Amino acid sequence: VLNRSGYGDWATAVAKSIVRYGKFDVKIAPQKWGNCQSKRFMEEIADPEEKNLATLLLQGPLQKQPDLFIQLSIPNEFQRVGKYNIGITAGIETSVASVEWVQACNKMDLILTISEHSKNVFLYSKYTQQDQTGNKVGEIAVTKPIEVLHNCIDGNIFKKLEYEFDLEQSVRDTLKDIPEDFCYLFVGHWLRGDFGEDRKNVSLMIKVFLETFRQVSDKNKPALILKTSSAGFSILDREEILKKIQQVKDSVQLESGQTMPNIYLLHGELTDKEMNSLYNHPKVKAHVSFTKGEGFGRPLLEASISAKPVISSGWSGQLDFLDKENAVLVGGELKPIHESSVWDTVLIRESTWFAPDMNQCANALYAVFKNYSNFKKKASVLAKDNKKKFSYE
Repeated sequence: VLNRSGYGDWATAVAKSIVRYGKFDVKIAPQKWGNCQSKRFMEEIADPEEKNLATLLLQGPLQKQPDLFIQLSIPNEFQRVGKYNIGITAGIETSVASVEWVQACNKMDLILTISEHSKNVFLYSKYTQQDQTGNKVGEIAVTKPIEVLHNCIDGNIFKKLEYEFDLEQSVRDTLKDIPEDFCYLFVGHWLRGDFGEDRKNVSLMIKVFLETFRQVSDKNKPALILKTSSAGFSILDREEILKKIQQVKDSVQLESGQTMPNIYLLHGELTDKEMNSLYNHPKVKAHVSFTKGEGFGRPLLEASISAKPVISSGWSGQLDFLDKENAVLVGGELKPIHESSVWDTVLIRESTWFAPDMNQCANALYAVFKNYSNFKKKASVLAKDNKKKFSYE
């Protein structure tokens, strides 16, 4: 809770919802998520509900066993603390959950995961137990109840803004010097992995974008805005991201008369209202992610509410709120995880994830650019549906 991460946003939303009931004596044990920072000081917190959550943080050990213990995290961190224990997890972005995660789920009395994709992967991840002679003696599988609890959005914050003066001034000031009036926006972490092997697929997305629009005349070229970072917002992190962008640009060959489209990096923390302003900015015409796998993909849901076309990989958790009729979904195939992206029990060697077809990615980008009005109509339908289905109410 109050951590600057996807899990932090989700945990904060769940905590707010529970407190709103007014029926429980709530105590919060803040948990770190990787190297992501947390809001440490009351003056950093503007939301009145979040200020209230900060007063509920435990200042020492629990004095008695809680009736209900709810933990949001990856399964291998689950603990039995209460008389009844609920584990809430975004689950897995790949095709197989590790045996450690399957066993950890069985520690809890109930598992709530974030998408149908995540639920199905847990249910299908089964491991054979063998004796010393190699004979099957049992099976390791999730035996506790598992349900889908979708992430949701605050409609008071994430909504379509009709006029430019409704945007946060900070966002208007930041984007005012971008000359292009047609920009694609990507929001997400640039994670570990060699070129084309990071989970959000940022490096491949940049390459496809550059190769797709290098032949478009300069006065008509679209741009790509990257709202990205690694785990933090340091100057060193910013410089590392800029270095990686340049490496991708250096890999693209230009023929006679061709020029590179522009790429802009937004690096640093934005408030939710600033993020909504970014999604709604008139220069941002479409949202894009060629991710290899998502437990849910919350930024894509937030972005869809702006009623602008969403271009996404056609596999994993985001398909719960992106449909092929109203979003632009690209095809591809499942491929083994690259060694550079393997991560202990989280992303295991035995699993696969999505490799979007580069030609389909390029065609999707160009189609939205050339026939924008057609895709904009479908995006409006998607925004209306998602606003209704994924609200707090």
